[in-house]
Amino acid sequence: MLRQYLVGAVASVGNIAIHALVMVFVIKAARIADELVTSYQTFRLMAVMIAAVTVLMIAHLAEVLVWSLTYAIFAVAPQGTDIVYFAFVNYTTLGYGDVTPVERWHLLGPMTAMNGVLLFGWSTAVIFEVLRMTILAGGEGTKPGWSA
Repeated sequence: MLRQYLVGAVASVGNIAIHALVMVFVIKAARIADELVTSYQTFRLMAVMIAAVTVLMIAHLAEVLVWSLTYAIFAVAPQGTDIVYFAFVNYTTLGYGDVTPVERWHLLGPMTAMNGVLLFGWSTAVIFEVLRMTILAGGEGTKPGWSA
């Protein structure tokens, strides 16, 4: 059981590091999009949100691939399983149940789900903050908070 926790913890921390790095990029991308499109508030807001959400979706895909690689290295899924599909189902907490981990790795599915839920929550918070800062910046012509 300790091995499962350690493997899951390493994959989770790796994903947290990816997500932290991407958060820096999202903020930079939002700033750039905010400065490029300033004529119309609606188009500026759309550009910033499209940029932010696109980068976050790419990050989540990379994080699913980290779990897939972990599953492959430790032979977590039964032979012949599409491990990317299996990782996506676990990460998004979809839980179809059509594929289950081999007995000795049962804890990795819930650990993947926990990691996904936390990172989706983090992404939601960042999307909200980018939206809030973009709206504030558009209303006053200043960008409070962008420099922080």
